[in-house]
Amino acid sequence: MLFKFKDGLDWSDPRAAEAESVTRQHPRHIPEIVHWQCGRNVSGRPIAHDFALVGDFTDRQAVDRYLTHPDHVRGVELWRAIADWSVVDFEVLLKSDT
Repeated sequence: MLFKFKDGLDWSDPRAAEAESVTRQHPRHIPEIVHWQCGRNVSGRPIAHDFALVGDFTDRQAVDRYLTHPDHVRGVELWRAIADWSVVDFEVLLKSDT
């Protein structure tokens, strides 16, 4: 996922820090998450987004459970107030699958 703050917002807004904190803590609350990486943009490029995350799940059913988990829903509500985002859900092919 890639998050871009809405016009006039940046990391100085306390809502951004709250959304970031909740997102970073998802693996503590959502057992379906196998691996989780997220962080703030470190590039000064104007085309860059402000925050990104990558989550790994065992299967599509785990993703579906994650999407409806109350902690994830809370994060969605926080980000929705301050940012727009893009999502790509994709399957990782293992070497044996090729």
